Amino acid sequence: MNIDPETLSPLERYNLMIACIIPRPIAWISTISPEGVTNLAPFSFFTGITANPMSVCFAPVNSREGVPKDTLINVKATKQFVVNMANEDNAEAMNQTSAMYPYGVSEFEKVGLTPLPSVKVRPPRVKESPVQMECELLELVTLSEGSLGGNLVIGRVVMFHAHDGVWNGGKMRHQDLKAIGRMEGAWYARTSDAFEMARPGLDKRTPPETK
Repeated sequence: MNIDPETLSPLERYNLMIACIIPRPIAWISTISPEGVTNLAPFSFFTGITANPMSVCFAPVNSREGVPKDTLINVKATKQFVVNMANEDNAEAMNQTSAMYPYGVSEFEKVGLTPLPSVKVRPPRVKESPVQMECELLELVTLSEGSLGGNLVIGRVVMFHAHDGVWNGGKMRHQDLKAIGRMEGAWYARTSDAFEMARPGLDKRTPPETK
């Protein structure tokens, strides 16, 4: 099958991408408006970029009507955001924050989540998230306007937080983090079924059997 993306509608391209780029880690992004109203929403077009400087990116797309997400509006205004990692323990609450609340409504309050003061940025962290990264905006790229128009938000991590239960002396393990990933449609993936492979020439350990 050969497909020219230009022959597809934006929604068809989106559905194609989320069906094959899997699993996708979930950034639970907290922001704050200039008026001080908090916002919280999940994004799975998200990844780390580099360790020097420690930076991450996520891509909030416009609505089908071409309206920017509340998260994007706040990031443009304040130049700050927090990445809170979603996992099995907070999955249901994370999903509830994806509802389309009007701008100016706090998902923290609607869903009953606990805001924690950040150290270096204004947006609060999510207490229920095992890992939180305070970020300052490095660059914002508008890829397209209109329906499902793409935007790339690049942020520098200026403060990192982890619950004691997952920190493990700085050697964090997926077994403790219990991260989840976004799949196609309404499907999610756990990271409990993992396997290890040694990199050729770099790691002489014998990989354990696949579990």
